[in-house]
Amino acid sequence: MTDPIGPSTSTIPNPSPTTLLHPRREPFEHGLLPIQKLIFTDPLQALTSLKQKLVSSSTQRVDSAALADALEISLDHARLVLDTLASVLHAESDPLVTSRFDDVDSVGADLLDLILFLYIQSYKRLLPRSHKDAAAVADVWPSTSAFEGYLSALSPLQLVRCNTRRFMPSQADEEAHQLSYLQKHLANILSLLSEPVEGEGEESLVISMEGFEHLGFLIQFEDKGSDGVFLSRAAPIFANSDPDMPAVPVPASQVLDWLLQNIASSLEHVTEKNPAKENGPPSGSDQDVAMADTSPSSVKASPSVRSPCFIEGVSKSSYVKQASDLKNSSLKVINCHDSVIYLLAPLRYATIYGCSDATIVLGAVGKAVRVEHCERVHVIIAAKRVCIANCRECVFFLGVNHRPLIVGDNHKLQVAPYNTYYSRLEEHMTEVGIEATINRWDDTLELGMIDPHNSLSHPAGVSDAQAESATRLASDHFTKFLIPNWLEGESTGSTKDNPFPLTDPYLTSQQKNQNNLGEIKQILREAPLEENLKRELSCALHVYFRDWLYVSSTLLPVPQAQLISFCCGLPSTPNTQQAADN
Repeated sequence: MTDPIGPSTSTIPNPSPTTLLHPRREPFEHGLLPIQKLIFTDPLQALTSLKQKLVSSSTQRVDSAALADALEISLDHARLVLDTLASVLHAESDPLVTSRFDDVDSVGADLLDLILFLYIQSYKRLLPRSHKDAAAVADVWPSTSAFEGYLSALSPLQLVRCNTRRFMPSQADEEAHQLSYLQKHLANILSLLSEPVEGEGEESLVISMEGFEHLGFLIQFEDKGSDGVFLSRAAPIFANSDPDMPAVPVPASQVLDWLLQNIASSLEHVTEKNPAKENGPPSGSDQDVAMADTSPSSVKASPSVRSPCFIEGVSKSSYVKQASDLKNSSLKVINCHDSVIYLLAPLRYATIYGCSDATIVLGAVGKAVRVEHCERVHVIIAAKRVCIANCRECVFFLGVNHRPLIVGDNHKLQVAPYNTYYSRLEEHMTEVGIEATINRWDDTLELGMIDPHNSLSHPAGVSDAQAESATRLASDHFTKFLIPNWLEGESTGSTKDNPFPLTDPYLTSQQKNQNNLGEIKQILREAPLEENLKRELSCALHVYFRDWLYVSSTLLPVPQAQLISFCCGLPSTPNTQQAADN
């Protein structure tokens, strides 16, 4: 069974002209863990042996203790594998996905899903587009390029800026890279999903419809005009099965040939639709926007729910998106600077990449959040899981059900409990399955500094070390973040306060700050000032507050106009708003 499947001599139906095969982005974007023992030199041989070892159990599910023993990893790492697998699984009804936090070990992971998850740990991310043969180089690790030594000395944001978005992989490039990876490794993957039968040669391995459905973890079909197709229904090799009878297993070689034809057709489609651009700026058809375009209008909602929505290049402004504005289930915030960004919507996945000097509020994210290559960013997140990679001087206000994961080259990170709310927050949390009673914001898990999935992460030959941990934000510096009511428009909900309970030091500090602000507000309101003096006071507050921001390098948590009008008891006027924005 360790031999890859060979080509079939059977007649294979041609791919449907209206159905396209796509890789599932989620396992490749949110499912890769920088744990060396999960990366095998020969994944087929290693995982075949692992499968035989684990299949001896009475059930087809694997808990963290059995996985830790089989892979010789810690229980914490084994639990992380199961948690991460749950966040990227394709089957929403799987018990691992639907189980409560405390029940993950008793439920365990499906063996075949686990095998596929471990196999793709060998995946290498696509290198910047400026490389002439990115696909070939990305499949070789570690690299001995002298260029790596230069990159490793840069800060995370310097690394991002030296590879500006015009040179970074587009979504089309990444999809083509993932398709090429699947094309190369599909024979091995099908071997792991197949079962031997009596016979010789290529027909000795067969795959059942149930085994074929597990491929839904890595691939999906999309009909023109629809969001998706059930995997086995898109395959003509299973189409004639009697619905009242068990489906007959199919030779694995036949399945391989049919899938390879579909992958080749999809690669051709991606290439034709998005021709390669040698170091040129992206065209209007690109889903990526050049970093030079810093207008808030640089926001692209993808035409399909399967694709993420991009918010890119927002600079020196406030930006708001509501649930009604975000129809996509995933979101990417890229290269935004000196801004306050409110994304008040329920999501499945979110990525924040290459941002600096910004405050970013994410509504409720039910699967996973990844924050990467950011500097001096305040991120407020309500999510099941969060991964922080290669960030500097960032503060994370977290409401998370699972341990925050910290990987890569990080410096001076701080974590604090969740500190805000908006009227529909609890509704959105319920929709995506976040529990407010569980917040593991300070129970971080640090992995290695070297990312084995990225050959540019470190020079070759450098030994790995544990990532720098985050420190707790001092309770004296903890304040409630105010989301202005007018940002929500006519949207109303039942949430009136932060749904995540605060521990005593942070609760005491928040109450103290609120009391102080209330006293100042009362003093200003009762001051016997005429309207012109109130306006002068408003301007003076604005000037001194702005000077304090410059001196302290503190990010502004609420729009200045709101704070000025709030303190002075005056309604916000266009002139005040314009002065605050300046």
